[in-house]
Amino acid sequence: MPRARSPNRDKAYELWSNSGQKKPLKDIAKELGVSESQIRKWKNQDHWGKVTLPNTISNVTNKKTTKSKKNKTVIPEVESVINNPDLTDEQRLFCLYYSKSFNATRSYQKAYGCDYESAMANGSRMLRIDKVKDEVMKLKQERYVRSFISEEDVFQKYWDIAFADITDFLSFGRREVQVMGAFGPVKVKNEAGKEVPLMKEINVVEFRESSEVDGSILAEVKQGKDGASIKLADRMKALQWLSDHMDLATNEQQTRIDKMKLEMTKLNNDPETYEDDGFIEALKGDASEVWDESDD
Repeated sequence: MPRARSPNRDKAYELWSNSGQKKPLKDIAKELGVSESQIRKWKNQDHWGKVTLPNTISNVTNKKTTKSKKNKTVIPEVESVINNPDLTDEQRLFCLYYSKSFNATRSYQKAYGCDYESAMANGSRMLRIDKVKDEVMKLKQERYVRSFISEEDVFQKYWDIAFADITDFLSFGRREVQVMGAFGPVKVKNEAGKEVPLMKEINVVEFRESSEVDGSILAEVKQGKDGASIKLADRMKALQWLSDHMDLATNEQQTRIDKMKLEMTKLNNDPETYEDDGFIEALKGDASEVWDESDD
């Protein structure tokens, strides 16, 4: 039976986080009555403050006087998070991700760049920090006020589809397993004359948990006679939409879109005609209705 998680482990993180990540580990150890090496071990295992903000956000924080080339307005709720001096970079990211998905584990994983197990342990704990909880509540209220889909929201969704990575949804590789015979594991004698299991390498494909992935860009997940399979939304259709709305893209995004289209064209020597699945028309419809459906 696994040993219960020490409550001091959570308290240690909160003391460190609430100090702006400046409180010495030895002071935390003294306050909690544990060794400094134990605090350092928890810090490494739980990935305290391992990542920094992406350039798109950190540049706004560090260079407030720098104007965008296109003078685009920052979404109000994003600006409020960026300008909140009480939050660390990772906490700001967590608040933004959580206000979109309401999934604490996934939001923590994306903000801190850690593994799923650490995110699952720390995500709910993050919501217990008062300053994080207050910011999340404020974001929720502002998001309801902005109850419509903006051009940027639509652009981001097509961007996610066009540049989706299959490894975000599954892992694959090689694995060594025991050879099984009619009566159980097959064994052979090694050089020392001792019987050992006979091993072989096999190909392995494993789906990630649904709570870890963005299901909104999956077109299909099914279980058939040949096993389970997933199908991503139409990448070429998304690229075409992005190409038709280049005015919404940054210079870097435009370059990446052009490069991806060129690569896709090389893979498909003959142009293909794609059947319209109604996705574009749905987005052109009443924005408030689309928003209501997504909230459900």
